[in-house]
Amino acid sequence: MPIDVEHLPPRGRFQAHVDGLMCVCDYRLSGGVMHMIHTEVPAALQGRGVAAALVKAALDHARAASLKVDPQCSYVSAYMARHPETADLLV
Repeated sequence: MPIDVEHLPPRGRFQAHVDGLMCVCDYRLSGGVMHMIHTEVPAALQGRGVAAALVKAALDHARAASLKVDPQCSYVSAYMARHPETADLLV
């Protein structure tokens, strides 16, 4: 199932509506660093790759914008550990 992720820069958020439910990955920007602070997917949607799609979109954005990433969110940290190709983004 393709997941349509939307980036809302003024809110510091990547989000997706899946089956009528809101899923989010929130961040703050500071000095060229994207501090990824929170990822939330409703329990009914867990295990369907929604959080991974949100984080991938955020990391793709960070790379395109030449930002470094501070994975304060435990899910983002675990995702980056599972995807060593993202290691160059780490602060």
